[in-house]
Amino acid sequence: MSAANHDVLSNGGDRQPTVDAALGSPETMSLDNYRFPDERLKRKLSDETKQPLVLVSCGSFSPPTNLHLRMFEEAADFCEFETNYEVLGGFFSPVGDAYKKAGLAPAHHRINMTRIAVRDSSTWISVDPWEPLHKEYLPTVKVLDHFDHELNEVLGGIETLDGQKKRIQIALLAGADLIQTMSTPGLWAPEDLDRILGHYGAFILERSGTDIDDALLTLQHYRDNIRVIPQLIQNDVSSTKIRLFRKRGKSIRYYIPDQVVDYIYEHNLYVDDDKKQAEKGKGKVSQDAQGSSTVETAS
Repeated sequence: MSAANHDVLSNGGDRQPTVDAALGSPETMSLDNYRFPDERLKRKLSDETKQPLVLVSCGSFSPPTNLHLRMFEEAADFCEFETNYEVLGGFFSPVGDAYKKAGLAPAHHRINMTRIAVRDSSTWISVDPWEPLHKEYLPTVKVLDHFDHELNEVLGGIETLDGQKKRIQIALLAGADLIQTMSTPGLWAPEDLDRILGHYGAFILERSGTDIDDALLTLQHYRDNIRVIPQLIQNDVSSTKIRLFRKRGKSIRYYIPDQVVDYIYEHNLYVDDDKKQAEKGKGKVSQDAQGSSTVETAS
């Protein structure tokens, strides 16, 4: 039995409903019924001497990996010990389908997978579906403007200990590969870079095999707003490698959250077209043998 097929069949006793059942049909999610997911956002600033901060990670997340989750934790530690920021919350913002990137699973699957990834593993990271619910491509600056509007205009900022309201700083959280693209001439509009790095700022996690020194030299004008987080344990897991393993029929477990693995197998994601029919057959046999799906629900 292949490793991939073993993963499909290994959770037969869970008897839990699917993620889709919990979230409703993907067609029910729209901008018309959108509500900003603020349930995990900290409501009161603990230390009034600190600047309140919300971290936003924009990307494909196809699929989300443990490194994507770890990025938030390392940023929170960095803020606590190296800066004057108090982190109020973190958000995944998956890119929309209009991005047309190779290996990009449909938006509703990526929304579901990122929700699964954070549901039980975190108390402060959320998933905002606003960006992927748009049919058109949204540049990163518009996504950050959206968070600024929701947090500071709609919610009015964060409450301090004396009952006053304080404006929340929004910052982009990303890997070193993103800052390299920002330093490449012609890839980013200058006005977008000025607002992203000049107004919002960025926290950049170092990544194995990526040298960001040259990129930082090119972006020297924004250096004070770009904070580089050292990667304390080397990790080069990427969504691209996960998709490659999946296409080759290799196990992807323990590189990404277990329940995301289950979701990928249930929905036959990231397999070549010539393998999809075989995967569907495996899934049918698995469900007939187990009597139910192995994927847990997402909140």
